[in-house]
Amino acid sequence: MSKKKSQSGMSRRDFIKTTSAVTLAAAMPLSGGLFAAGSDKIRVGMIGCGGRGTGAAINCIEARPDAVITAMGDLFEDHLKNSFKRLTEKVPKENLAVTKEKLFTGFDAYKKVLSTDVDLVIMASPPHFRPIHLKAAVEAGKHIFMEKPVAVDPVGIRLVIKSSRLASEKGLGIVAGTQRRHQAHYLEVIKRVHNGDIGEIVSGQCYWNMGDLWVERAMNNWVGWKAKGWSDMEWQIRNWLFLTWLSGDHIVEQHVHNLDVINWAIGSHPVKCTGIGGRQVRTVPQYGNIFDHFAVEYEYESGARVMSMCRQTAGCSSNVSERVIGTKGFSFTSGANGFIQGARPWADEKESPNPYIQEHADLIASIKAGKPLNEGERVAESTLTAIMGRMSAYTGRSLSWDWVMKASKLDLSPPKYEMGDLAVEPVAVPGETPLL
Repeated sequence: MSKKKSQSGMSRRDFIKTTSAVTLAAAMPLSGGLFAAGSDKIRVGMIGCGGRGTGAAINCIEARPDAVITAMGDLFEDHLKNSFKRLTEKVPKENLAVTKEKLFTGFDAYKKVLSTDVDLVIMASPPHFRPIHLKAAVEAGKHIFMEKPVAVDPVGIRLVIKSSRLASEKGLGIVAGTQRRHQAHYLEVIKRVHNGDIGEIVSGQCYWNMGDLWVERAMNNWVGWKAKGWSDMEWQIRNWLFLTWLSGDHIVEQHVHNLDVINWAIGSHPVKCTGIGGRQVRTVPQYGNIFDHFAVEYEYESGARVMSMCRQTAGCSSNVSERVIGTKGFSFTSGANGFIQGARPWADEKESPNPYIQEHADLIASIKAGKPLNEGERVAESTLTAIMGRMSAYTGRSLSWDWVMKASKLDLSPPKYEMGDLAVEPVAVPGETPLL
């Protein structure tokens, strides 16, 4: 896409540069178990107030009764109002202290949230914006919970890694929404894999095969965005799951969970991948330009090969799980359970604590202990694992990690950030779509 700046809009480069203004409000890194100004309360700001952002805020309060939501920002006013209403219904009154002056809308809402006295921000806007928001939050001295994925293209990944390293230098915490890393049976299985209970890892499989997305069912009575009075940009952001520039496609937005587990088990990112995919059932305009199925083979430096599959198609069988195969057995994990079979079998019938709550508890506990967790670079690598799989499937080319990480110029940003005309990019055609 063109990156030229228009007279009425803001380019991605300018959008990122303007975030430096929030550094004027930077807080000192927290220490001694107390937050800014000596308070034992944790002031939380929300950047992105849709369903996931609101859910994450509720989870944060469930994890820490000393957390208080004090600022909220979203591009859309109706998102903000709906989120505030849901929060008033779901969290105790003392945990919601947002005044009218700290409810912000617009493309710059994130900067306004960061200019307040929040200690921690929950970032849950569409993934395209994550690198921009993360950079601003780190520069502002805020601790961060950011939803996965953390970017949609290699240019964004490089910015996330740079910001994550700066966060380490500043003593800031970053936890990502890869909640399996905070789920008890996943932690136990992976610990045993790393201890050699299944021997040397030789292969694996991971899946996010499901029916249709919940939002697709509401599209049966679809009305075009022009009929609703929305601009192209507004429709695309409101329906971000179906646009590659906003979501990264479902291999990135959703399947990143499973790929993160595989990288975690193996202890590294892949060095090469070859992917295929297509769009067989999503044939009408409301489904944007994403695929409905992918299959990617990943090769790791050790020689291990992993087959990855993901699908979103109504009426089809579901499988959301990971299997890691070693020379002495194999491990299996899913959201519901985990076990090991082979020379050293293991299984646990106990139910794991809710990982969506636990990830917030772990982040805040680490900050209060003066040893903030920083998952930024790790989740960036898992996100790039998914991105390179999508790039391979879109173009029909086998790709190396080094090329994607260091040489790819792919930047999916729109020419400007404003409510106006924005054509939907054509659906990728393997063998024809250029590799950038």
